[in-house]
Amino acid sequence: MRTAIAMSGTSDGENGYGLTPGGTWHRSEFTMMPARMSRSLLQAILAALLLHAATGHAQELEPRTYSPSPTGTNFVGLAYNRLTGDVLTDPSLPISHVEAQINTVALGYVRTFGLADHTASLGIVIPGVSGDLSGNVIDAPTAIHREGMGDVRLRFALNLVGNPAMSPEEFAKRTPETSIGVSLTMSAPTGQYTSSRLVNIGTNRWSFKPEIGLMQPWGKWFVEASVGAWIFTTNHDYYGGKTRSQDPLMTAQLNGGYTFGPGLWLAAAIGYATGGRTSLNGIDDDNRQSNARYGLTLSVPFARGWSAKLALTNGLVTRVGGDYKGVSLAIQYHWFDR
Repeated sequence: MRTAIAMSGTSDGENGYGLTPGGTWHRSEFTMMPARMSRSLLQAILAALLLHAATGHAQELEPRTYSPSPTGTNFVGLAYNRLTGDVLTDPSLPISHVEAQINTVALGYVRTFGLADHTASLGIVIPGVSGDLSGNVIDAPTAIHREGMGDVRLRFALNLVGNPAMSPEEFAKRTPETSIGVSLTMSAPTGQYTSSRLVNIGTNRWSFKPEIGLMQPWGKWFVEASVGAWIFTTNHDYYGGKTRSQDPLMTAQLNGGYTFGPGLWLAAAIGYATGGRTSLNGIDDDNRQSNARYGLTLSVPFARGWSAKLALTNGLVTRVGGDYKGVSLAIQYHWFDR
């Protein structure tokens, strides 16, 4: 259920400098501009660099997303996620101490069902986001605040191998086995978006993530691996009347954990994302990602049908964008169809 703020995009030029409605700016032009105009431009560049505070969803670490469940299971949950940390920028620019604090509250619902004797599920996540982004521009503090609804996300998953569709009674008697599943996540452009702002919560574009995942149990231990890619449509109403596009962003994740009892488990995860270079009006930006994160998740049942999850994440390698520490707390309730 985890999700993160999604800003509208980066405007770094192919030489690492900001693209504005007037064209590409080069370093020498900053020294030729009046101080007020230079500061105004750099504030816009700071906002663009802070985009990567937004793309945290591409690096989410969510263990057990391919764990089997009986058909007719309903899950509803509320999750809070907080990201804090630095944003890595071009050191040649007079911008320093760039930091972000992003808070997300998301409401989600998932239902499992049978499809041609296979287990399938359909889920929806509706996020609300509040973000504070700050940094020094020519030694002058600059801050940006955004708050509102984020892009709604839908996910369809289908188990292809192992763990066929079973009732809760049949599921309770099963022997855990290897399972392979596929999923398709779709992010819809429903979030708050204003084209006159460089930084937005919504992305004003569709995003799709096809993925394949493997779940392998060994007694009380389990290992899960997944590989996928975010594919983005074009934003034709980007800041300044531009057209913004983005290359696919490849993702991979590996989780391993131990189940102490029903609903009580601990898992460690590591994830990697690469690609995702953007372009404005056909001009490539120098912002290809190559980032890795790691995390730890604990799930604890506390009442019949209720469980809580606490997750801690941190950046391992960050080439471009946010080097964040994250904490997430989720409360979930599940019940079966009657």
